Amino acid sequence: MLGWSQEQLAQNAAISRQTIVDFERGLRLPITNNLVAIVAAFERAGIEFLADNGLRLKRR
Repeated sequence: MLGWSQEQLAQNAAISRQTIVDFERGLRLPITNNLVAIVAAFERAGIEFLADNGLRLKRR
C-alpha cells in the first residue's frame, strides 16, 4: 500500500532493517516493542487497521 522498502519501514519504525528481514523470513518472532513500533509507523503513514483484521489507506 505504501510501497516502502525494508529500509524505509525500519527507519520509520526506528528498528533495524535486519529485524524486518528476519521477521519476513520467519527467522524470529517480533517482540511487542517492535510490533508496536511497526504498527505506529504504518498508522502515521495513513494505514488504518480494521476490526475485521483488514486494513486500508486513509484518504488524505
